[in-house]
Amino acid sequence: MTPGPAAVPDLAVEFELLAGGARYIVGVDEVGRGALAGPVAVGMVVIDREVGEHPQGLRDSKLLAEPVREQLAPRCREWVRFSAVGEATPAEIDEHGIMQALGLAGWRALTALREAGAALDEAALLLDGNFDYLNPVLERPMTLTTRVKADMACASVAAASVIAKVHRDRHMIELHGDLPGYGWASNKGYGSPAHLEAITQLGPSAHHRLTWLHAAA
Repeated sequence: MTPGPAAVPDLAVEFELLAGGARYIVGVDEVGRGALAGPVAVGMVVIDREVGEHPQGLRDSKLLAEPVREQLAPRCREWVRFSAVGEATPAEIDEHGIMQALGLAGWRALTALREAGAALDEAALLLDGNFDYLNPVLERPMTLTTRVKADMACASVAAASVIAKVHRDRHMIELHGDLPGYGWASNKGYGSPAHLEAITQLGPSAHHRLTWLHAAA
């Protein structure tokens, strides 16, 4: 059954995968996919059978107010064994397309997890959505399960979404400090009316996805 908008995530899917032979589960979610400016980011968290109860109030990041996400992100990082966020730049999105850019961001997150000590050879990935964008960019494929609305149903994926969303939002706020005219502190690079008007008045910046601006024109 597809979870409703008020769904509370749990670890049922993760423990089913662990029972199937995986030692670790890597929950995966992306943020910024539909933005006109800024990077796309892929968040990952690693859990195992010994993981405790997930932080109270954890939900898909899209269902949470920004202050709540800010409070939850460090609690999510403390809850899991490892966490990481990888990014792909607007230039990489323009050059390779969004799906390959997601793969690049995911590969960077996996690399960061390995460098932190995560034993990914014994892990299974649980990815939000219905398309595996990770394995095509990996030298050696990994066990991976896709699940639509996993960010709403699966606690590990919800935690990845919160960590990635806070990471990317903070990056966009920093970029706003350099280029305040586009309103990125509030719109986070998405195509709000004010953002679109600013692009018309100021032109695109180095942080805009030019191919996406052409498509939106």
